[in-house]
Amino acid sequence: MEKAILCLLIAVLALSSCGGHKDKKNDHGHREGHDHGRGREEGHDHGRGSGEGHDHGRGREEGHDHGRGREEGHDHGRGSGEGHEGGRGHGHGRGHGHGHGHGHGHRRCNSTTMKLVRPNGMFAFSLYKQIVSHAKYQDENVFFSPLSLSVALAALTLGAGGETYEALLDGLAFNKSDITEEGVHEGFHDILQNINKQQGIDLKSGSALFVSDAFKPKTAFLEDMKTFYLSDGFTTDFTKNAEAAKMINDYVKNGTNGKISNLVDQLDPATVMYLVSYIYFKGKWEVPFNPKLTTDGLFKVNDKTSVPVKMMRKKQKYDVYYDKEVSTTVLRLPYTKSVSMMLLLPDKDLTGLEDVVCPEHVAKWNRWMKEREALVSIPKLSIKTSYSLRSLLSGMGMANIFSNSANFSGIADDPVLVSEVIQKATLDIDEAGSTATAATGVVLMPTSLRSFETITFDRPFMVLISNRDTRSILFLGKVVNPATK
Repeated sequence: MEKAILCLLIAVLALSSCGGHKDKKNDHGHREGHDHGRGREEGHDHGRGSGEGHDHGRGREEGHDHGRGREEGHDHGRGSGEGHEGGRGHGHGRGHGHGHGHGHGHRRCNSTTMKLVRPNGMFAFSLYKQIVSHAKYQDENVFFSPLSLSVALAALTLGAGGETYEALLDGLAFNKSDITEEGVHEGFHDILQNINKQQGIDLKSGSALFVSDAFKPKTAFLEDMKTFYLSDGFTTDFTKNAEAAKMINDYVKNGTNGKISNLVDQLDPATVMYLVSYIYFKGKWEVPFNPKLTTDGLFKVNDKTSVPVKMMRKKQKYDVYYDKEVSTTVLRLPYTKSVSMMLLLPDKDLTGLEDVVCPEHVAKWNRWMKEREALVSIPKLSIKTSYSLRSLLSGMGMANIFSNSANFSGIADDPVLVSEVIQKATLDIDEAGSTATAATGVVLMPTSLRSFETITFDRPFMVLISNRDTRSILFLGKVVNPATK
């Protein structure tokens, strides 16, 4: 039988700006009449037992050693999840009532979630290195959300079996001796809950299944997608190309506040399901830059090319660390106590840093950063990226999910494979945002004889936006040419 097609679409957005904050998450106006991915199989028992018959040909890895201890030094000023308020029971099977979502604000995550820190970090930097190793991206801006992609791929493991399951797990850098299958899904659920309950910033994520009305996914898969990955569900007629594309694009447009409005153009009518994942972030600097201090400057793209840019400037106390091992200055710019941007400025070109950077470096930088007075100059920028990730993920050991031998028997009885994984992303950095009050709260240090550092981002640098509660890398990339739109 010819395999049906499944496609993953991922939209990510990061804005360093300060519009009004919205507390309601995933309030998509076009959801009316849809059934969250269920209801196509009438009479579903939403309170089904603990995973009956839903093992996809593998065990539950009970009794694994959860104390892998591979996060030495990843202390970030706290233990592994103290004060977790989620109230969630562990050791349960899939789909029975979870008590998720009771935490608020900057809650700490549990030890299961902390077990995702290292593999998620490894996946982030592995994908980054895959991207920049391609000639077409070496001189281009790079920006993507490793977390959004990890969420989408981990969600697929709910329906994967055999070699396909192993390929996904290995590609995501998970070791079954370190964390159970259930632990992976619970950990991502906790991360998503944390993202959608952040206070003081616009940070939200969402996912949805757009399923052909002629395709019948298994109830267990749909229920698990809703339970663990908070997924919405929509029945779609993919033979009506324009209408189906509009439905998907409207969902993403709503989720990203209109910043990504055209995730898909043409849909393959042979596709039976689209898994869409997005993450939206609009952050207000803890201390904004003063637009009056923004000046004209030059950014050195390479030895032969410099481009004019607007350089934002601010002198205050920053968390700074100079890593002699990789000859890189690391600067942290906070949005809130939980979310911050880290900028990595190598002394020379980026290549040396890109070759070696890994989660251990990030842990070390967070541990050893010291507050110091500095005059910082950063270019204003607005960049957009788009990636077809099939070849890149295949290069990370996940070729099986795209092949005719793919085993997604947990999704449906009909054979399916993944045709493509697409991610579009936007990064905007400005002084504070679009509101008139953006410059309030600016701290200007008086000129004095006290010494201070000057840190000028006038050459290619890396950027990393992270959630310190869950130690998740939300966004990762590099700025090679801030003048590129």
